[in-house]
Amino acid sequence: MRYEIKGGTLPVVEVYLDAGESINCEGGAMTWMSDNLEMTTEGGGMGKMFSKMLSNEKMFSNTYTAKGGEGFIAFASSFPGAIMAVEIGPGKEIICQKSAYLASTPGVELSIQFQKNVGAGFFGGEGFIMQKISGQGIAFLEIDGSVVEHMLAPGQRIIIDTGYLAMMDGTCTMSVESVKGIKNKLLGGEGFFNTVVTGPGKVALQSMPASAVASVVAPYIASK
Repeated sequence: MRYEIKGGTLPVVEVYLDAGESINCEGGAMTWMSDNLEMTTEGGGMGKMFSKMLSNEKMFSNTYTAKGGEGFIAFASSFPGAIMAVEIGPGKEIICQKSAYLASTPGVELSIQFQKNVGAGFFGGEGFIMQKISGQGIAFLEIDGSVVEHMLAPGQRIIIDTGYLAMMDGTCTMSVESVKGIKNKLLGGEGFFNTVVTGPGKVALQSMPASAVASVVAPYIASK
């Protein structure tokens, strides 16, 4: 398998499959493909379907397999931003926002990740339930806006405004902290809580969360 990420602010990843190779995605993710790809749809059993419901994933997933020769398939971003290709393997699990997953090679597994810190779930902006990606292979992630990466040393922390955390290595931990000072909370414009990620591991931040765009656009829609 090989792939190519194309486009600018509305990117697409084209995946080229040899005969017999497959790729997985959520239902409705395919944008175009060659006519020799065969699709199969699966739910993954009641337990997996329930976990998908909790994490707001689509209930069914599709597998596309190239038949009789090389084929290609494309997956496009649903929001202005970037597409990341992430190598997944033993000790290389990642935790990402629920909307990040786009597609993956067979052998990559998706599951839900409950935040151990309840405050992180309810106030951190990324939600009580995030998505864990493990197994072996390549996962394609959809990121809102541009991607900025930071590598954190053991114990090193980064403070993140609500919604800007896109992905972190499974070795990182996440919590929330209250903004200090009543005046800062009420007048600072940064809200009451910040997300805190502690290393070791890599953190991927997104420069334009969909939620932030929605909050800017909402007053103009309401005024119509």
